[in-house]
Amino acid sequence: MKKEMNILYPVHTGLYINLTNRCPCACTFCIRQKEPDFYTKDSLWLDHEPTFEDVKAALLTKDLDSFTEFVFCGFGEPTEALDVLVKTAAFIKSVCNKPVRLNTNGLGNLVNKKDIIPSLKGLIDAISISLNSSNPEIYEKNVRPKFKNAHAEMIFFAEEAAKIIPSVTMTTVSTTITKDDEEKCRKLCEKIGVKYRIRDLV
Repeated sequence: MKKEMNILYPVHTGLYINLTNRCPCACTFCIRQKEPDFYTKDSLWLDHEPTFEDVKAALLTKDLDSFTEFVFCGFGEPTEALDVLVKTAAFIKSVCNKPVRLNTNGLGNLVNKKDIIPSLKGLIDAISISLNSSNPEIYEKNVRPKFKNAHAEMIFFAEEAAKIIPSVTMTTVSTTITKDDEEKCRKLCEKIGVKYRIRDLV
């Protein structure tokens, strides 16, 4: 496994921010288990976790106005590095007027042992949460979280986030669950007031 310090990587017109390789889940379909260099010719496995100053320095090497959005997403769960995430989002907001998105498994409250949603207010414009299944047993089997009641906590996080974050979307990965489960996911999202999207594995 090659480890480098690729904190930033472009995807289409967005700039993605890779803060950590830590994650409380071990999803059976996760690309990092099979394709560590996916999305970029360079590895997203970090030699060490960047500090806020590291991330800021990396951002300052880019023409930030050339990107349409900034996305916290990498080979780990971004809320594992919550302090750096919040400081980085605040910095981005201070220097350019572009949306900031968080891609998450929705377990940030469990990871940090507190309600993290208030700390995201005004800094995060959109959150994409990996729902993965409407069924807790299927979720447990596919996602393999280290926390108990992770499915219920993830749904609660989405519902609460929707109260203060402008856009909240829950996603499932095509081919990993049945069409029937996808429909149940759609109804679940409608019930709690968030968007639903079926995304490709890659």
